[in-house]
Amino acid sequence: MGNCLGSSDQFVTRFSTSSAASTAKASSSTATTGKFSSFSSSSFEQSSGSSVRSIEDLSFPDGRILDEPNLQIFSLAELKIATKNFKPVAFLGEGGFGKVYRGWFEDRTLNSSKNAVGMVVAVKKLNSDSMQGLEQWQSEVNFLGRLSHPNLVKLLGYCMEDNELLLVYEFMPKGSLENHLFRRGTAFEPLSWNLRLKIAIGAAQGLAFLHSSEKQIIYRDFKASNVLLDANYTAKLSDFGLAKNGPSASNSHITTRIIGTHGYTAPEYVATGHLYVKSDVYGFGVVLLEMLSGQRALDLNRPKGQHNLVDWAKPFLLDKRKVLRLMDPRLEGQYPSEGALQAAQLTLRCIARKPKNRPSMNEVVQILEEIEAKNRRSREAKVALNQHKVRSHGKAPMNP
Repeated sequence: MGNCLGSSDQFVTRFSTSSAASTAKASSSTATTGKFSSFSSSSFEQSSGSSVRSIEDLSFPDGRILDEPNLQIFSLAELKIATKNFKPVAFLGEGGFGKVYRGWFEDRTLNSSKNAVGMVVAVKKLNSDSMQGLEQWQSEVNFLGRLSHPNLVKLLGYCMEDNELLLVYEFMPKGSLENHLFRRGTAFEPLSWNLRLKIAIGAAQGLAFLHSSEKQIIYRDFKASNVLLDANYTAKLSDFGLAKNGPSASNSHITTRIIGTHGYTAPEYVATGHLYVKSDVYGFGVVLLEMLSGQRALDLNRPKGQHNLVDWAKPFLLDKRKVLRLMDPRLEGQYPSEGALQAAQLTLRCIARKPKNRPSMNEVVQILEEIEAKNRRSREAKVALNQHKVRSHGKAPMNP
């Protein structure tokens, strides 16, 4: 999958030195502007919006990679209307890219909705002074604009106008996995064991799809805050700003500048800058450990020697008798000990020091699905037993 936006240096120069004042009315045209004069118009072919992406998801349940981005082009005026002019009432959060706002569009036409009704979207607005954000905008459109999979957040469109760069995504009403694991309050009830399994499987399927593509894609920033949840707690990977194409068939890794999030980044990448497909597997293992323990990957408020979760928890994972002591107390013991042990053993394999000793994401998916299947059979057996008891004790006495 080639880089449709050119190199980062070319992109930055093109954006910052352009003499063009603004784009054309982007929502009704696929033409590129002077700022991006080297883009071919076909690279950003306008679609009819989220409905098209939804149909694609149904037609390709296992996902697919498009030859070119299939995105809606929005004007800045449209996004101002949709987000109430980026007022605090629409503010959702902030990251390295910039601020994120809630927006509303009419369901069928994707016209901006002034009345906060219709389809809800998330709008990321690039910080104008963020060079990191500029590169991530490029990568986001290049990768997520071409990817379609049930476990990847849908990028619906973008805006590039008046030196503003924005991205429009499907809205994920349950927020991030990070919030559900670590926030306290009525808005974030503890995740049950069944939901944690479902989320882990969904996230693993998203990574497996990226790794199994013809040109492997390395996500490079797998962490709990980048796993978003829809209304049904389906996990979807978001934020492809650090994604990279994987190594060629003759190479085991690529070499790139070290960037990522402390606590989740694979040790070989931190030490050498060598990025492997299985560097993502390490990050997944860290998040799986967070889901088991209910503790953050890195927390300087914990006692000395416990700041790094992997370093502290690994002895517990190695000892079957200690695993249950590691489990999140918010689960209140409502999980199968065998399933917890299997998940702990999988976690240990994922966070192995050497990439070659880690499982593939396809294998991770398979193991997690086996744990879930056992869990489901156990629940069904208990339900059947309870129903049998009710029928046995609830029989009406026979008439004399």
